[in-house]
Amino acid sequence: MVQVEMLAPGAALVCWSLVVLIWMTFTRFAGMANTGVDLSKSPPGGRGQDLEKLLPAKTVWKAHNFTHLMEQPTIFYPTILILALAGASSVDVMVAWAYVGLRVVHSLWQVLVNRIPVRVMLFAVSTACLVYLAVRALLVTLGSTA
Repeated sequence: MVQVEMLAPGAALVCWSLVVLIWMTFTRFAGMANTGVDLSKSPPGGRGQDLEKLLPAKTVWKAHNFTHLMEQPTIFYPTILILALAGASSVDVMVAWAYVGLRVVHSLWQVLVNRIPVRVMLFAVSTACLVYLAVRALLVTLGSTA
């Protein structure tokens, strides 16, 4: 039986990732308009990374954060799916929500303030949550409830 409550943090993180994507897109287009970047004059095959030298840093921070939301959370999603299918505890659900909350705070910090020491702390604590969930997923699938 699937424990749907274990999937809710994943759905929330997907929605947050889409919010950051939309935020990044609007900010990039505004940044291009303000700095005079004309995409019609760019060479074929350009990528978003090519804009980093042309746009203000605060504009680029949103793109960096969106990239981060496409990296480590790719481990989070299958981990919570494994736990939802194999048997999550209430603690697992709380830790998954903590992971999502920390990722949202990390996003807001990175796109608005972007001071590295705080980002590192938020990343480290969210990673600890993910490590806990991954170990729990392994134990549950091996038949241990410890």
